[in-house]
Amino acid sequence: MITFRGGVHPYDGKEYTKDKQIEKLEASQEVVFLMKQHIGAPSIPVVKVKDEVHVGTLIAQAGGYVSANIMSSVSGIVKRIEKRQDASGHYQDAVVIENDGNYTSDYEAHENNIDTLTFEEKIEKVKEAGVVGLGGAGFPTHVKLNVKEPEKIEYVIVNGAECEPYLTSDYRLMLERSKELVEGLKIMLTLYPHAVGYIGIEDNKKEAIHTLEKLCAHEERISVKVLKTKYPQGGERMLIEVLTGRRLNSKMLPLDVGCIVDNVATVLAIRDAIKYDRPLISTVMTLTGDGLNTPCNVEVLVGTDFQFIVESRGGLKENVKKIISGGPMMGISLISLHIPAVKTSSSILAFTHDEVALNMPTVCIRCGRCIDACPSHLIPQKLYQASLKNDINTFIQLNGMECIECGCCSYVCPAKRNMTQAIRKCKSTVASLKRK
Repeated sequence: MITFRGGVHPYDGKEYTKDKQIEKLEASQEVVFLMKQHIGAPSIPVVKVKDEVHVGTLIAQAGGYVSANIMSSVSGIVKRIEKRQDASGHYQDAVVIENDGNYTSDYEAHENNIDTLTFEEKIEKVKEAGVVGLGGAGFPTHVKLNVKEPEKIEYVIVNGAECEPYLTSDYRLMLERSKELVEGLKIMLTLYPHAVGYIGIEDNKKEAIHTLEKLCAHEERISVKVLKTKYPQGGERMLIEVLTGRRLNSKMLPLDVGCIVDNVATVLAIRDAIKYDRPLISTVMTLTGDGLNTPCNVEVLVGTDFQFIVESRGGLKENVKKIISGGPMMGISLISLHIPAVKTSSSILAFTHDEVALNMPTVCIRCGRCIDACPSHLIPQKLYQASLKNDINTFIQLNGMECIECGCCSYVCPAKRNMTQAIRKCKSTVASLKRK
């Protein structure tokens, strides 16, 4: 089986929730919509305090080309427009709505004729629906799809790897909405006449592979590609390299090598937007870890308070030591659960022990494990040293901007050095200097 060089094999922890069907949750009484739920310019509020809104009401419009609309996921009254804390601990503008619990909707169910829609009309529907990449980065999807020369796209890849340990939301979507996923990919292929569609799935997800292979058996332009289970197989660069043999660097986009890549949830959101004009107002999250009383997969309305989500499913155990938003390899450690779910929220992990806190960093023993594990073919130990010294020139010379921040180097380091965090900080500094 073809795979990329490097990577690691962490304990996957998926047994907690892989067999748990997705449950739908109602929203908290106070619903908070952060204005920056995506890469690019923050959204701009178009509502005022005391305005009445419904499900699907536009409450913030895209603040630029690389930005996204935000629609209300509840009906109610706008209480405040103020600064609120996000998962990283930063404060940003937010629209706060008091949920009336009625879920009165502006959206009317209907079905568009895909065959009569033009390329531009399909892209516009994705833009109006506020669809962003739901795999974590949150890149506005209408920008990604709107290529100047659609005929040059050769591959449309559905990322079903879900290589982050513990997460099972995409896996459940592949099982529970498999027909809609294939339909979504077929709709995407109408945008690119010369492309073929690949659904890439790691080989530890056998039921999803079997289900989708059966559905795609007679699809001329779609095939299921089985991937080796290895982290970070779901990384965009790794996925493209394994499936097409083509390589990207930090200065390139997938379209530069003839590819469009979206994860499972994003493809379903594209399908809902183009076929039904359905706005993106919810996200599927995995609640898991040994610190949760009821591990599960839940569909959460955007803006719902994390604390409310956890408590509605049984709450936390008393001896929880660490809570993470996202996966354990690339997620963010939370200082509070009183933050709102955003479009890209993928999970809440709760653990009764903190492996990082228990292991204090020691001196590097020059073992080279970080080099072997790095999927970007870098020398993490030297990048780490340059980062600590704020030696920007050396960092750039060592191709530090090619780091994908996957965390493999920190994971394998016997000295328990947090290389990923230091390198991430230095990358941010370099990017800031370039902008200036």
